[in-house]
Amino acid sequence: MKFKAQIMDELSVKRAMTRISFEIVERVDLQNALLVGIKTRGVPLAKRIKENILASSGADLEVYELDITHFRDDVSSEVRVNHSGFDLPAENKDVILVDDVLFTGRTTRAAIEAIMASGRAKSIRLAVLVDRGHRELPIRADFVGKNVPTSMKEEIIVHLGETDGDNSVCIYEKE
Repeated sequence: MKFKAQIMDELSVKRAMTRISFEIVERVDLQNALLVGIKTRGVPLAKRIKENILASSGADLEVYELDITHFRDDVSSEVRVNHSGFDLPAENKDVILVDDVLFTGRTTRAAIEAIMASGRAKSIRLAVLVDRGHRELPIRADFVGKNVPTSMKEEIIVHLGETDGDNSVCIYEKE
C-alpha cells in the first residue's frame, strides 16, 4: 500500500475521542451502560472513552473486550463454533459498542450477534473513531469521531499508542 495522507494526528484523535465521550454522557443512561470494545483497536478506544466519562461525569463504566472471530460471516462453518455468549452482563443494559473504523458493517453485525448471544440488551449503540462509508449492511454509528468519504481503492489505518506506538489515522492507496 502507498501512503496517501494523514487525516488525523494525535491531537485530533484525542479531540474526537473527547467529543464522542461527551456525546455518550449526554445521550446515554450511564447508570445502566457498559462499554464493549471490539478487538483489537476498539478496546483501547473504549478504555479512553471510559476515562473521559469518569473525568467529566464521575461515572465509572465497565469495559469489556469482544473477539468477534467466531461470529464473522466470512469464517467457514467448520471453523465457527457455537457460542452461548461470552462473559458480558448485557441483559437489559445499554451497550456501547466501540470500534476504530466503520466500513461495510460486517464487523459490527458480528459484534451485535455476539452481544445478543449473551443476553437481550436494552439497546446497542455504536461509537467509531472513523466512518468511511461503503456499507454492505444497514448499520450506522451513533457516535462518530470523523466521517471520511473514501474510494474502494483506499484503506484507512488507525494507529493507537496502546497497539502501534503513536496516535494517528492515515489513508493508504491499495496497489
